[in-house]
Amino acid sequence: MELWWKWWEVVRLLRPACARRRTFLWLAAALAGVTVRPDLFGVTSIVRALGLRPRFYDRLLDVFHSSALSLSKLTPLWVSVVMGLGSSLVRVNGRPVLVGDGLKTRKSGKKMPAVKKLHVTSSNQPRTIWGHSCQAVAILVGSLGGCFALPLACRIHEGLVFSNRDHRTLLDKMIALLESLGIRQEFYFVADAYYASRRMALPLLEKGHHLVSRVRSNAVAYLPAKPPSGRRPVGRPRFYGKKVPLRFLFECSEAFTTIESPVYGEKRVALRIASYDLLWRPVGRLVRFVLVTHPVRGKIILMSTDLTLSATEVLRLYGLRFKIEVSFKQSLRTLGAYAYHFWMRTMKPRKNRSGNQYLHRESQAYRESVRRTLAAYHRHIQIGLIAQGLVQYLSVRYPRLVWSHYGSWIRTIRPGRAPSEYVTAMALRNMLPEFLADDSEEAILAKFLPERVDVTRTEGARLIGEAEGR
Repeated sequence: MELWWKWWEVVRLLRPACARRRTFLWLAAALAGVTVRPDLFGVTSIVRALGLRPRFYDRLLDVFHSSALSLSKLTPLWVSVVMGLGSSLVRVNGRPVLVGDGLKTRKSGKKMPAVKKLHVTSSNQPRTIWGHSCQAVAILVGSLGGCFALPLACRIHEGLVFSNRDHRTLLDKMIALLESLGIRQEFYFVADAYYASRRMALPLLEKGHHLVSRVRSNAVAYLPAKPPSGRRPVGRPRFYGKKVPLRFLFECSEAFTTIESPVYGEKRVALRIASYDLLWRPVGRLVRFVLVTHPVRGKIILMSTDLTLSATEVLRLYGLRFKIEVSFKQSLRTLGAYAYHFWMRTMKPRKNRSGNQYLHRESQAYRESVRRTLAAYHRHIQIGLIAQGLVQYLSVRYPRLVWSHYGSWIRTIRPGRAPSEYVTAMALRNMLPEFLADDSEEAILAKFLPERVDVTRTEGARLIGEAEGR
C-alpha cells in the first residue's frame, strides 16, 4: 500500500485544477484506471480495471468533457509538480532540458474533428494515414543509470481552422504550448531540424531560453563582416560577411578532431567533430554550428544558440532528444494516452479531402461543439501523460518498492536501472486491493471507489474480495 500512498501524495497536488471535490475524485479515479488497466480500449477499459458499475461510465466521460476540470490549470500544476523533483532533473549549466517533437496517431472515425490525412516518414508505416497531428513537450529526468523524457503536455495542432485570419504555423503553436507550461526558469529546448527556424528561435531567445537542434544539410551561415579599411563608407555598416554553405565545411578536414561518442547508448565509437561560430540570418546573431561525422550514420549538422556549450555537449544534448520517441512508445502502448474514442454526434459529413476542416463559415453553436470535443481529446491526452509521469516518478524514486510488488517474472532485470512503466503499472495493479482496504481519513479515494464497484463482476469481486481479505 505504500506505493499507492506515494502516488496519492502527488495526485492530491492537482486538486486546484478541479472546480469541485467530486470532480477531483473522478479525476483521481481516471488516473488510477489509466494506470492499472490491462487493455487500451478507451474509457471502457477504465471501467473494467476499477470494476465500476456500468452507470458510472457516464461519470468518467464527464471527467473528459466537463469544464469543471480546467485544462489551463491542470497543465501548469502538473509542470510545477515535475519541476519540484529538483535534483532528479537533468540540468546543463543550471538549466533544465526540455525536448519537443511531433506525433501522429491513427484515427479513422468520421465523427471525430481534426482528423486529416497525414504523411509519415517511418519505414515501418504506410506513407499516409488518417489521424490526429499532435505536438508534445517533455522534460529530461535522470534515472538510475540513465535518463528518460517525462511528458509535460501534448496538444492537437492540425486539422481545424476556426478563423481564416489565423495564420499561425506549427512552430507558433509549439511556442504557445511552451508558454502555457508556466516554466519560469530558463531552459534548453532540444528539437529536430523542423524547429530550426526564426519563428522558433527568436521567441525562445527573447525569454532567455536556448534552442539546440539539427539543421538541414543545405543550411547556410555567414562570417562576420570585416571592418572597412581606411575611411568608413556612407550608410549602415555591413553586418554579414561571406556566405558559408555549411555542408562545404566538412571538406576542411584540419578543423575536425576525433572524440569518443558522448551519445547515449554508444560505446567505443569514434566521431569526427568540429564547431564554428557563425552568423545565422534567421536570428541575426552568432550561433554555434557543430559538424559531426559518424562512422555508420554519416554526417549531421547541429546548432546551438548558446555559445557557451561545447561541441561535445551540444552533441550529447541532441542525442538525448531520442528519449521523447521512447516516451511516445510508452504513452501509446502502455498507458494509452491517445486511446480516446469520443465522437461528435452533430459533426457534418466531410468530403473525401485530405486538408484541414475550415469552420469560419459555420455557426457559433457548431464551432463551440467542435471546441468541446477537441478539449475532451486534450483532457484525455493530458490525463494519460500525467499517469505516465506518475509511474515514471515512482520507478525512479522507489525502485525497490516497485520490484517488491511486481509479483511476476521478467527475463532480464538489470541492477542499477529503474523499472519500466509497464513494471511499475503492474506493481500498482497488484497493490490496488490493499489500497482500497485502507480506512484512514486521508484515504478519500479508497473510500470513494469501493462504493461504486460492481461486485457481481469478476473485476469488482476481485478488488473488494482481496481488500476485505487483507
